[in-house]
Amino acid sequence: MTADVASETVQTHDCRQAFADELIALAAVDERIVAVCNDSVGSSNLVRFRELFPDRLINVGIAEQDLVGVGAGLAIGGFIPFVSAAGPFLTGRATEQIKTDAAYNGLPVVLCGQSPGLAYGELGPTHHSVEDLSWMRAIADLAIAVPADPAQTRAAVRWAAAHDGPTYLRIPRFKVPSVTPQDAPFEAGRSIQLTNGGDITVIAIGTMVSRALSAAETLRAEGIGVRVLNMTFVEPLDVEAVLRAARETRGIVTAEEATTTGGLGAAVAGLVAQNHPVRMRILGVQREFAPTGSAAFLLEHFGLTADGIASAVRELLASGDRDGAHERG
Repeated sequence: MTADVASETVQTHDCRQAFADELIALAAVDERIVAVCNDSVGSSNLVRFRELFPDRLINVGIAEQDLVGVGAGLAIGGFIPFVSAAGPFLTGRATEQIKTDAAYNGLPVVLCGQSPGLAYGELGPTHHSVEDLSWMRAIADLAIAVPADPAQTRAAVRWAAAHDGPTYLRIPRFKVPSVTPQDAPFEAGRSIQLTNGGDITVIAIGTMVSRALSAAETLRAEGIGVRVLNMTFVEPLDVEAVLRAARETRGIVTAEEATTTGGLGAAVAGLVAQNHPVRMRILGVQREFAPTGSAAFLLEHFGLTADGIASAVRELLASGDRDGAHERG
């Protein structure tokens, strides 16, 4: 697979529809479930929710700070609010309210960042949501989940509704293949190992997981064994799985549709640097504003493709071999 277009032989699915369907299913049996949006009923896939539960959808208009504040107030009142908006606006405009109203008070507010990463391609950096993981990771007591496919999206909605505290869910816009094994657990701080391999570990989240699997398949044909971890939770991180990868493989590549300054790669690097240093490559947006172009073009531009991940793995192995040769010399 390349960019955001899967092979014609691979069936892909819409995570946003899975989000909406699961939210409706929960609301049908729990009257505490409410939705709050910022004039984004359509883009948040809440049209059907509004039809079924017209008194349980609150549209605050284009006022994201109010959006989170209203969600926090509903949580104080005993409701379980799913606060939904495009990722860049939810996190960029309402960071203070997420920190102070939701996280500081430990409220069960579910923040739903729709269409994150580079999904809005041609609309440019104002609509790209690549900083959100860095911003949200800096806030204490905020769980951050990045589902990789519809099965995980549905599980994330259920988990967040039951979680006794605030959650940031990143809901992908791209259609993606199913990558989650049947009956796989969905637990905070627990990753899912999707392939075995003793050479390099690739740790990926969200839309990058299926691309990591494609890269692993390509590399297997070259005799390179790649362990692929779907990390799912950027916070809390699966510490045990990361450190096991650092001990058992020759290096770690991380892949995220986000800036590299403070998201998944930074979390993994900080952990291994302090516990078991290992060679790494961190794939993502390298602290720059992306050019304007299609999502497919942007993912290719930043190397966030199966080919880009495979190249990073080869480079990491080659650098290790060079260093080893230098040490022997």
